Amino acid sequence: MEELEKIMRLTNQRQVLMEELRKVSTHPTASELYDIVRQRLPRIGLGTVYRNLEILSECGIIKKIGIGGELKRFDGNLDPHYHIRCSMCGRVDDMLLPRLEDLDAQAADCCNYTILGHQIEFSGICADCNAVGEQ
Repeated sequence: MEELEKIMRLTNQRQVLMEELRKVSTHPTASELYDIVRQRLPRIGLGTVYRNLEILSECGIIKKIGIGGELKRFDGNLDPHYHIRCSMCGRVDDMLLPRLEDLDAQAADCCNYTILGHQIEFSGICADCNAVGEQ
């Protein structure tokens, strides 16, 4: 946590947001995380949650997941990994798929960019939505 304090001031609200985000694997939206955090900090405001999630993601302490105009979701897992989003309910899960490490080098070879990294999001229909469709 001392290293984190060098990057930004670690307020109690930010600490609780990070702790609660790292407890879940559901990749919550800011609103969903607000509902979770209010159990511990009943007086926290939704605006405070949004603002602190933006700060934490800009500092690289958490990940903001948002592709294609969908609601932004947040991930406390900073290990490189891919995601899959349900096209019906919007749920986001981690994909247990080996990361394509040479993809950055391949991209650099084919364009005039300095590649900083990549993120890939798959889309599909989750098991819960599939079960509803089969009924």
